[in-house]
Amino acid sequence: MKKFITLFVLLCAIVVKAQTEDNPIKIETSIKKISNTEYDVIFNAKLFKGWYLYSQYNPDEASLPLVISIAEGETGYNLKGKADEKTPFKKYSEVWEKEEIVFKDKAIITQRIQLTNKDITQIKLNFFGQVCETACINFDEPFTISLTKNPVDLKNTVDDKSKDLTQKLRLDLKNTHLLKDDSNSESENSSGLVSIFFLGFVGGLLALLTPCVFPMIPLTVSFFTKQSQNKSKGIFNAVLYGFFIVFIYILLSLPFHFLDNLDPEILNTISTNVWLNIFFFVVLVFFAFSFFGFYEITLPSSWGNKMDSASSVGGIIGVFFMALTLAIVSFSCTGPILGSLLAGSLSSDGGATQLTAGMTGFGLALALPFALFALFPSWLNSLPKSGGWLNTTKVILGFLELALAFKFLSNADLVAHWDLLKREVFIGIWILIFIGLALYLFAKIKFPHDAPIKKLSFSRISFGVLVFAFTFYIAPGVLKNPTWNLSLLSGFPPPQFYSIYEQETDCPLGLNCYKDFDEGLAAAKVLNKPILLDFTGWACVNCRKMEENVWSEPEIYQILKDDYILISLYVDDNEKKLPKNQQFDFLKANGKIKNIRTVGDKWSTFQVINFKNASQPYYVLLSPNLEILNKAEQYTDRNTYYNWLKEGLKKFNLN
Repeated sequence: MKKFITLFVLLCAIVVKAQTEDNPIKIETSIKKISNTEYDVIFNAKLFKGWYLYSQYNPDEASLPLVISIAEGETGYNLKGKADEKTPFKKYSEVWEKEEIVFKDKAIITQRIQLTNKDITQIKLNFFGQVCETACINFDEPFTISLTKNPVDLKNTVDDKSKDLTQKLRLDLKNTHLLKDDSNSESENSSGLVSIFFLGFVGGLLALLTPCVFPMIPLTVSFFTKQSQNKSKGIFNAVLYGFFIVFIYILLSLPFHFLDNLDPEILNTISTNVWLNIFFFVVLVFFAFSFFGFYEITLPSSWGNKMDSASSVGGIIGVFFMALTLAIVSFSCTGPILGSLLAGSLSSDGGATQLTAGMTGFGLALALPFALFALFPSWLNSLPKSGGWLNTTKVILGFLELALAFKFLSNADLVAHWDLLKREVFIGIWILIFIGLALYLFAKIKFPHDAPIKKLSFSRISFGVLVFAFTFYIAPGVLKNPTWNLSLLSGFPPPQFYSIYEQETDCPLGLNCYKDFDEGLAAAKVLNKPILLDFTGWACVNCRKMEENVWSEPEIYQILKDDYILISLYVDDNEKKLPKNQQFDFLKANGKIKNIRTVGDKWSTFQVINFKNASQPYYVLLSPNLEILNKAEQYTDRNTYYNWLKEGLKKFNLN
């Protein structure tokens, strides 16, 4: 159990893939001929100070081992046994509780190659591994190595087919200067940061009302005010204690900034990854049942003991370790809320910046009571006594965690096209969850740590009525023709066209749309209509909000239906394979190769190449001759979007 929780905490510092020139590992290759059919490929790796590379012989259930493999589709040669390693050493890992085999500073790894075709003049190998410091990075580097020159690591190249298909992705756009108009992007980003900060703050307030944190407020404040030499010193230490709480939670988000710098597209890739969304689903369900009281989640007790010992040190350092002790011992209550915050941030375009904003809000909400009650100790008398209401708060949070978990399962289902969690099924599950919450509030069901209830409180009855009202509000969502639009839920359930009922089209709101750019462009030329180019995603919450709250407005809907050719390109459709003759390799500006194998690969690359943008939703208005009609638009309000559409029509009609 402890190992599982430790692994989840480490997720804050792990990324699936990083391929940039700023990697903390640099690898050079050379070749040594052994015979006419055997060669040694020598990988000479240099590591940044403090980083470790894990050996191919690293034990199971530990950090990912090194793997050298032949590139996909390559024939004419085989790997002869495992690679020979020089200068690895053993290092004990407290996380995995076993010795790991690692390289530090440098590594020399030699892989022997056996040719089965003597005419082979070059080989292609993939070098996969994991390097760790405070963060861990998984990298997968491709190498093309000549057998005729020594030593050499050839620059990546692509074949003529790939060059031709890459060129077909490039549009001859006109008025591209309009794409640089990002005058409102800063305000949009600021708005998003404020929203996630507020959500983090609310999460912190909820964490305060749990049995792990609430009882510590009077104890800690009393300690500072009574144990200090004078009142002002006690207040200073309590305020400093609060500052360190905020600082510690901000620190948890910093590894993601490091990863963002390595590859700006990484967090977006993670957020739409099917298996990561399933992982979040499993973890949030696991957290929910811990809130229900079936088991308790704790970090290794040795961590808390060490921090508690360190907190006995006087001065600022001692106060810091007291704050760190709070973060560790309260993890059983704060961990599930932080997990939700982490998952939500990874599923948004803001990535690391939004995660930091959320963590700051969370830490601030936790820290404020300690500082305020130190400044005004008489307020402590007004605090309610600890009791069963704290456990009730935990159980309510458990139901909310369970509801949120199905959002991530829905993301995986949408991206993978499993057709398991259609919109009505999703809403039906939420109805059952919130009926369960309402029954709990009315004491019809109980959980392990619930105390006997003699009489329902007014607040409990009131909240139960609100939950029943919410359940009644979402209930029509399971019908083919709901009696009202579930605008409060927009972005959470699957899109309306992802339904168990037969739909006229598989486009938002029953509109006609094209999911291939060339087909949509051809239709625009025939009908002489402007194009609304919609870069969207199956797992994009803001895309659903725009479709259900903005596109659904009668005036906007009519414009979309009558005046524009809608082309919706799903950039996260990574389960739908392209036909073999349309698959190719895209050579990036940094010399790396991106394999274009899926529909999502194609349209995400198409967006970056032509519009220098990788966020969704992202809307562009084009004429059939590829003239950009006005600035691009993103997530916005109804009036702005309506005026933007009208402006595009006006410019199109003037041409």
